[in-house]
Amino acid sequence: MDSSILIIILSLSVLISYAFDLFSSRFRTPSVLLLLLMGMLTRQATDYFGVQLPYINAILPILGTLGLILIVLEGGLDLELHGDRLSLIRRSLMASLLSMMGGTLIMATMLYLLLNDSFYHCLVAALPFSIISSTVTVQSISNLSDNQKDFAIYESAFASILGIMAYNFLLLSRESIFGAVLSFTRDTLVMALISLACCFLLLYLISRINHRIKFLPIISVLFLVYALAEINHLSSLLLILIFGLFLNNTELFIRGRLSEILKNDLFEKELDQLKNLTAEGAFVVRTFFFLILGYAAVPSDLINTDALIVSALFIMVILAWRWVTLRLTYRGTAGALLWLAPRGLVTILLYLNIPEDLRLLGFREGIPVLVVVLSSIVVIAGVRGDGTMK
Repeated sequence: MDSSILIIILSLSVLISYAFDLFSSRFRTPSVLLLLLMGMLTRQATDYFGVQLPYINAILPILGTLGLILIVLEGGLDLELHGDRLSLIRRSLMASLLSMMGGTLIMATMLYLLLNDSFYHCLVAALPFSIISSTVTVQSISNLSDNQKDFAIYESAFASILGIMAYNFLLLSRESIFGAVLSFTRDTLVMALISLACCFLLLYLISRINHRIKFLPIISVLFLVYALAEINHLSSLLLILIFGLFLNNTELFIRGRLSEILKNDLFEKELDQLKNLTAEGAFVVRTFFFLILGYAAVPSDLINTDALIVSALFIMVILAWRWVTLRLTYRGTAGALLWLAPRGLVTILLYLNIPEDLRLLGFREGIPVLVVVLSSIVVIAGVRGDGTMK
C-alpha cells in the first residue's frame, strides 16, 4: 500500500474517532459502537475492492495491551485518595469486587449447564464478561448526579485492575489452589515493592529532567517494567495503577525534606501535561483497537443464534446482579447507575488471551463483541430513559 494512502487512512481514522467522541459526549452514545460499526463497514469495502489488511490478528492483542496500560494509568491519575473520599473508595471497591466475583460465578454456572465442560474452564471464560469498561462508563455519565458520577468512575477504575489480578490468579490455580494463593500473594507483594521503588525513581526523574522530551521516556520505562513483570507472571498492572495513584496523591506520600528532593515548583503543571499525554495516547490506541476489532469481526459469528442467546443471557445476569450489588454498596437512589454496566476493551483483551488449552468448547466466537455491543445499547437506553424521567 502506498505510504500516502496509509497516512490518509490513519489520519482520517483518528479524525473520525474524534468526531465520534464529540458525538458521544453530546448524545451519550458510546463511541465504541460507532468505531466497531466503522470497522465492519471498512471490512465490507476492502472485501469489495479485493484489498486485504495484513497482520490483523497479531496487531489486535498488542493494541489491546497498550490501551489497557494507558487506560489504567489514566484511571490512576484521576483517582484522589483524600480522607473525605475514603467512604466512596471503600464502597466502590466493594462494588467492583462483588460485581466481578458474583457475575463470574453466575455466568460460569450458566456456561457449565449449557456446555457441560469443566467448571474451571467455565470460570476462565466467564471472568472477562464480569468487568466494567471504564472508557464507556466515563463517556456515559454526563447525565448522572455528582455522587453517581464519582461512584461510577471509581468503580470502573478499580474493575480493570481487579479483573486482571483475578484473571492471573485463575491461570495460576489450574494446578493447585493453595499454590496459587501463595504465588499470587508473593507476586503481589513483590510487585507492590517494585512499584513503590519505580514511583520514587520516576518522580525523581520528572523533577530533574529538563529536556523538552520528558514524559515519553518515562512512559516507556513503565511499559518496559510492565512487560518484564508480565513475562515473570507478576501483577504488572499493579505497577501502573500505583504509579498513577502515587503521582496524583503525592501529598500523602511525599512530605518534608523528601518533598524538596522529589518535587519542584512546576510539578502540578507537569502532572497536567502527563495526564493530557496519557489521555490522548489512550484515545489513539483505543480508536485503532476497536476499528480493527470491528474489521476482524466475522458477520456470521455475530448473527449466530447460539451466540445471540448466550449474549442476551449474559446481559440479563449482568443487570440482575448489578441491581443486587448496588443495593449492597451504593447509598442513595441508584437510578441510571443500574444500567451503567458496559463491557469493553478489558473484556475483549482477556478473552483473546485465554490459553488455547483453557478455551471453552462450544463457546461461540461472536459472544465477546455481541456482549460489548448489547451492554453499550443498554447503557444508551438506560441513561437516556433516566434522563427523560428526570
